[in-house]
Amino acid sequence: MANLNFNANNVEPMVEFEPVPADKYLAVIIASEMKPTKKGRGRFLELVLEIIEGKYKGRKLWARLNLENENALTVQIARGELSAICRAVGVMQPQDSVELHNIPLVVTVKLKKRQDSGEMTNEVKGYAKREAAVDRPAQAAGSVPPWSRN
Repeated sequence: MANLNFNANNVEPMVEFEPVPADKYLAVIIASEMKPTKKGRGRFLELVLEIIEGKYKGRKLWARLNLENENALTVQIARGELSAICRAVGVMQPQDSVELHNIPLVVTVKLKKRQDSGEMTNEVKGYAKREAAVDRPAQAAGSVPPWSRN
């Protein structure tokens, strides 16, 4: 039993989120963590990305990179994806995943049908430099990022 001291009359109920449409979005990585695989025989890097512009600003996306796995092809694919992320954010030799955080990049998002529930979900399928898809001048060092300006 937990003491909640909560009044639902004072809080708007959660709205169910539909997946964002397949498209390209300007986003930043806001969190990252190494986690064990289900079977415990490897680990993956889980990235949380946040869309920072447009109609879906504030929506979150997840990417999981199987960097430690029994299957060599799985690791090769994950390492290629990490290389694409590094190139997109301009950090070629990160020592820690936090170095990839808060740097705008363009993500290509697709829709995928979940095997367990049949529902549609988002999947990040590509990463590119911000300039590759969004025609804007690069942010000056030390300035306030555009998504933080009022």
